[in-house]
Amino acid sequence: MIRAHVLICGGTGCTSSGSVEIQKAFAENIENCGLSEEVKIVQTGCFGLCALGPVVIIYPEGTFYSRVTPEDVKEIVEEHLLKGRIVDRLVYKDTGDEEVEGNVALADTAFYKTQNRVVLRNCGVIDPEVIDEYIAMDGYQALGKVLTEMTPEEVIKVVSDSGLRGRGGAGFPTGRKWSLCADGDQKYVVCNADEGDPGAFMDRSVLEGDPHCLIEAMAICGYAIGANQGYVYVRAEYPIAVARLQKAIDQAREYGLLGKDIFGTGFDFDLDIRLGAGAFVCGEETALMTSIEGHRGEPRPRPPYPAVKGLYGKPTIENNVETFANIPQIILRGAEWFASMGTEKSKGTKVFALGGKIHNTGLVEIPMGTTLREIIDDIGGGIPNGKKFKAAQTGGPSGGCIPASLMDTPIDYDNLTAIGCMMGSGGLIVMDEDTCMVDIAKFFLEFTVDESCGKCTPCRIGTKRLLELLQKICDGNGELEDLDRLEELCEYIKANSLCALGQTAPNPVLSTLRFFRDEYVAHIVDKKCPAGVCKNLLSYSIVADKCKGCTLCSRVCPAGAISGTVKEPHVIDQSKCVKCGACMEKCKFGAIIKQ
Repeated sequence: MIRAHVLICGGTGCTSSGSVEIQKAFAENIENCGLSEEVKIVQTGCFGLCALGPVVIIYPEGTFYSRVTPEDVKEIVEEHLLKGRIVDRLVYKDTGDEEVEGNVALADTAFYKTQNRVVLRNCGVIDPEVIDEYIAMDGYQALGKVLTEMTPEEVIKVVSDSGLRGRGGAGFPTGRKWSLCADGDQKYVVCNADEGDPGAFMDRSVLEGDPHCLIEAMAICGYAIGANQGYVYVRAEYPIAVARLQKAIDQAREYGLLGKDIFGTGFDFDLDIRLGAGAFVCGEETALMTSIEGHRGEPRPRPPYPAVKGLYGKPTIENNVETFANIPQIILRGAEWFASMGTEKSKGTKVFALGGKIHNTGLVEIPMGTTLREIIDDIGGGIPNGKKFKAAQTGGPSGGCIPASLMDTPIDYDNLTAIGCMMGSGGLIVMDEDTCMVDIAKFFLEFTVDESCGKCTPCRIGTKRLLELLQKICDGNGELEDLDRLEELCEYIKANSLCALGQTAPNPVLSTLRFFRDEYVAHIVDKKCPAGVCKNLLSYSIVADKCKGCTLCSRVCPAGAISGTVKEPHVIDQSKCVKCGACMEKCKFGAIIKQ
């Protein structure tokens, strides 16, 4: 009889931190202690606290062990599983302001307390490779309900009444999109699991931790619009997600939940996976469909929209993984339940991939309308090393930067749009005082220039010209007139690009110009980078009173730019200095400063 379950995160983050070795160590030590009949090991999806991986949770106590190493496993097995004594030194105890002794459950941590997991409800809870575990969590009940109790029109009405908006970009109402799907003998359902934003991994985590919820949702969509075939477009760089999704599809077919005559209702629906090669532009729905068809991933002019003429020229509904993941719960719990969360125009929850200069990096799911301050301070644990929060980038290369002065802005579609940002798929990159906002704008433009498909001139050429202007400013060669040129070019690109990639590419530039214009001016007028990032505007110098003449800086300098004798102050030859910062990093006396 099983008396304990050992849940080990099997998501990409923890896998890269060694969770596979942890799982093997548990299996070996459990067997050595004769506990194989009493303790079950479960490989789950992502728990969310990626910074603390590998993560292990032991039930029924719900003990949350973090940063577990293979060397720790023997102690956990012998003390906790064999003798019933929790290994206190490995228990994660960050519960905010409360002092907690002994066992700490995941739900009691500061990271989890204010979250509301709807999309991520099964991630870290079930084994994603076992269909029976999904079914035990009410899996496929929503599909059974719509097929036996609801008409397609009723399904679309429930989705519309819930207020669910697309979680992959601009937030178009999901129910309205489904209702627009034109008449036709052949229709398709497509899931965008491409997720190309730097720092975003929400969809990947759902595919790795709860793949059956996507299958169920796409089948429901197929029933609602009259489609019998679906495709999941997922990037090949997600091998764990692809493998688990394929296994889930095979299991669903074996159980009669995909294929012919599902639940004996006469409804046919099947799914296939199509792998993408990592092209960011294929996150745009028409480019994605072009890629599925076997062509180069380039966008098509709209209208006609995909709901009228999409994949293979047939009516097609496309949503991303997070959007679909809400559907089964909306069907089971009702439109009113979903609409009770969030704000008036942005219902439900939103998953964010929290990264950058913040303590608790990982996945968070919060109600729409939660402020940026709550996300960063309460859930994220604040900024490390005593640094000040400077800005947060939402929406990736298509989004904008939210400054510290707007930390109390409720995060929803309309509020972000009002300040020149966008929700995007949900990447949220936190930046501290050491971040140069001009350099950030340049970073995202470099990404966009590389990822532009080149089909339209405004995007292909315009983004390149934008990048050249930003590079000119970062190099210290900018002029004040360049700021006007930047804004003019941004507006032209936004107005004339063929698809959303080009139309949103100027957003990082426009938002940093709006909120951090003083940094642009400092680069141009003062020839200084206030954050000390742009190399051409930096200089390193040695404070003679602090220099002990240890010679360490001269020994690590790759350019031979530092000279001086032992026990005497050293000096840096600015004409030779390559501004790598190696000397400052190695100096033990704080004698080297960056200006």
